[in-house]
Amino acid sequence: MFKDPDLRAEIVSSILGQEVKLYDNQTNKTRANILSLEDFHLRQILGKQQVENELFIDEKYFFDPQYDSDFTHLSDSAECMRGDEPYERPNGWYRMALKVKGKYPDGDTWLGPDGWRSHSVAGEWPVSYHGTSSDGARGIINSHYKAGDRDLYGRGIYSTPDIRVAENERYTKTFKSKKTGKSYKVILQNRINPERREVCRRSDYWLIPVGEGTPAWKEKQIAERAIRPYGILIQEMKDEDDSDDSDSDDSDSDSDDSDSDDDLL
Repeated sequence: MFKDPDLRAEIVSSILGQEVKLYDNQTNKTRANILSLEDFHLRQILGKQQVENELFIDEKYFFDPQYDSDFTHLSDSAECMRGDEPYERPNGWYRMALKVKGKYPDGDTWLGPDGWRSHSVAGEWPVSYHGTSSDGARGIINSHYKAGDRDLYGRGIYSTPDIRVAENERYTKTFKSKKTGKSYKVILQNRINPERREVCRRSDYWLIPVGEGTPAWKEKQIAERAIRPYGILIQEMKDEDDSDDSDSDDSDSDSDDSDSDDDLL
C-alpha cells in the first residue's frame, strides 16, 4: 500500500502543506518545478518555505523503495546501536526510504551498511527524528527558546533520538488520504553528525547550533553536514485517534517564549 505512487505524492504534499503532483515526462514539458531532495531537506530541516504554483516529484530520483522497511507489525525490543547511540527501531511505522545513497560528497559511511544488525559500525551517525507539522518545522530553527527549567538551549536545528517525543500530536503531521480514505501521521527519520550535535540538558533533545545572523548559504552548509533525513515514517491512525485527523499542525500556539520543553521540536 505505501508503495503506491499517488499515496506517496499525498504524503509529501501533507508534509509541505501544498499539493505535490507526480512528474510524468510524457505530459510534463518542463522539469523546472520538480522538488529535489535538497529542496525537501532545506524546507523541512531549516523550515524554508517557498510556494510554487505547481510542484512535482520524480519518484525515481526522490524515493528508493529497495531500502524501504516495514516495522508496522514489529513488536520486539531488541537493543540496537547506531553511531554508538542506542537506537530503538520505529515499531508500528513504515519507512519510505529517500534516495540519499551517493548524494553527499563525503560518501555513504554516515548511513552504515544495509540490513538488520544490532551493533554500530565506524563512521556512521546516530538516528534522530523530527516532526512534520508546521509547529514541528518552525521548531527546527528557533531563536532563544526557553526550556521549562529556564535554561537557554539556543538557536539551531532540534531533533530527538526518541520517536515518542517526535510523534507528539503537536509536531506530527496528520492527513486523510483521498486515495485510501484512511488517516495517517508522518514524521522524518534522520542521521545526525555526532561531532556537530549538542545534547541538551534534557537529553532527549539534540541541537545543531546555528547562530543568530548566520547567512542562508551557511545555514544550508550546516544542515547538509550535520543532519540528513533518510526516511519518511508513516503510520495509519487508529479510529480513536482519527477524530482530528486533518492538518492538526495548525496550532494557535506560535510563541518563541514558551516555558515548555515540548515546544522545541
